[in-house]
Amino acid sequence: MLSYRHGYHAGNFADVLKHSMLLQVLTLLHKKDKPLAYIDTHAGAGGYALTDSFAQKTGEYLEGIAKLWDKSDLPAPLAQYITDVKHFNPDPDKLAFYPGSPAFVDMNMRPKDRMVLHEIHSTDHLLLAEQFEGDKQIRVIKKDGLKGMISAVPPIERRGVILIDPSYEIKDDYIDVANAIIKAHKRFSTGVYMLWYPVVNRQQTEAMLQLLTNSGIKNQLRIEQALKADSDEFGMTAAGLWVINPPWKLEAIATETLATLAPLLGKHNGKVTVKLEVNE
Repeated sequence: MLSYRHGYHAGNFADVLKHSMLLQVLTLLHKKDKPLAYIDTHAGAGGYALTDSFAQKTGEYLEGIAKLWDKSDLPAPLAQYITDVKHFNPDPDKLAFYPGSPAFVDMNMRPKDRMVLHEIHSTDHLLLAEQFEGDKQIRVIKKDGLKGMISAVPPIERRGVILIDPSYEIKDDYIDVANAIIKAHKRFSTGVYMLWYPVVNRQQTEAMLQLLTNSGIKNQLRIEQALKADSDEFGMTAAGLWVINPPWKLEAIATETLATLAPLLGKHNGKVTVKLEVNE
């Protein structure tokens, strides 16, 4: 887990879905004029240079954010996402940097909101702490994020978004993540939990999600996109979000977003497999 660096994957197709949906969750929750807490279990470095060796080695951003960068006819959810990425870049006409989840949230925070960010990787924690140094609305903690999540709920605001975005480098991570969310939900049942997941080994992914399905937790939404069919070969074929307590209208927004992303990000005759499921 401690060897994982998101810089290799920043701005890839999975980030496009994750961050565009995160922004929509915040937008929907901000319709109520009440304070909101954002809790991130694996916050990363806060931002990433797409010109550095990490991003250039994989080039994953070229199949993600780069394909949307110059589009002017995107629906509102994706247009907002692109606007925020451009705002994060010193030159808004040049794609050189990609914001991490905390940076997206920071660009959309209200004075009454706050963030609790967990990052255990020493280098990324230092970068994250430097980025938000002096900001009293943001707390950066060097701690295991799953344990930190349980400690951080329920937030004093009684309204919160919890993003769970682990590396999944260890096989046990899948089950540990599901169990931690179930435990956190018992403490804070009204929070919006957004679990990002990869599909590298479909069996592992489905076992994790089945635990959540069988937990008795109500109102769970699955949003998934696949660039290619499941495979036993190395690499991520699909990625998605499992959202507990999705705000009203998120399902419709996700449907529109995935329909737009399909021809833009799709390979293999321009097709992206889309999966939307509601568990009530």
